[in-house]
Amino acid sequence: MSDPSRDELLFLQLVALFQFAAMQQMGKLPNAASGKIERDLAQAKASIDMIEMLRAKTEARRSARESEYLDKVLFELRMNYVDEVNRGPEGGPPSSGEDSGGSQSAQDDGTP
Repeated sequence: MSDPSRDELLFLQLVALFQFAAMQQMGKLPNAASGKIERDLAQAKASIDMIEMLRAKTEARRSARESEYLDKVLFELRMNYVDEVNRGPEGGPPSSGEDSGGSQSAQDDGTP
């Protein structure tokens, strides 16, 4: 039988691994291997989707600490993803669209 505290630590580390990958893929952190800022929003979305899948698959078995951590990580990643989608494909400054539908367009771009 496995040790619950060890399993919790491993689970949190797995989530952190996908979180770190998503942040790199959004260009928020430099690539660990190259030291360069690289953006790949499709891969960032895939990493966020992986965390969401882990959340769904572990719903009935998570500790309160794991649930809280997952919620925090997903919120942070989603907000950063929307920010990057709003920046456009080149990662420039956020568009200053002043129409009231600005936040809805981010949803239409596949926001996780």
